[in-house]
Amino acid sequence: MDYVLEARNIDKYFKKPVLFQVLKDVSFGIEKGEFTSIMGKSGCGKSTLLYILSTMDTDYDGELFINGKLITGQDQRSLSRLRNEHIGFVFQFHYLLAEFTVLENVMLPAKKLGTYSNEEIRVRAMEKLRMLGIEKLALKKASQISGGEKQRVAIARALINDPSIIMGDEPTGNLDSHNAANVFNIFKQLSVDQGLSLLIVTHDDDFAKKTDRIIEMSDGRILK
Repeated sequence: MDYVLEARNIDKYFKKPVLFQVLKDVSFGIEKGEFTSIMGKSGCGKSTLLYILSTMDTDYDGELFINGKLITGQDQRSLSRLRNEHIGFVFQFHYLLAEFTVLENVMLPAKKLGTYSNEEIRVRAMEKLRMLGIEKLALKKASQISGGEKQRVAIARALINDPSIIMGDEPTGNLDSHNAANVFNIFKQLSVDQGLSLLIVTHDDDFAKKTDRIIEMSDGRILK
């Protein structure tokens, strides 16, 4: 099976204040174009798992693969580049820079990667904004747009480097039902039309039920 992302036997311990095992033998894979949600009660280990899968946390036991390549054990510089190339992030809070324009915010990860010229990055950023129906906002400051628009901009920014997978931590958590439905529809379209893989941590039952697969977690384990 060709997985975009695969976790094998992931264990994670918090050392302080006392030794506590937060993830227990977690194994699963995400296929190309698969739209998967992770659900479970607060404290079950969902966000901790996402942090490991996104290569931000390297203090774990087990193995992590991206596009079939073993990622575990790589140095921070390699991981930073790999993250920027292969993983797009969408969080509950958009983390846009308020004084930058929408266009500048979307361009940032591509500038960091440094693969394209500034002009190429600008063209690519406009393409992503157009794809999400918000190209008219390009020159507005991020502080001047609505919450739903900000989350669309955050999705455009996550897409700028054409990642292998989008990871989301409660990306609809701060949105009303209308904007939450919009975000779901964007994700679904990316999965179907672009063959993009998505792994989304959510508390939203309606959102999860419409994804291709739900991974349920409890007390650090995957139930199904």
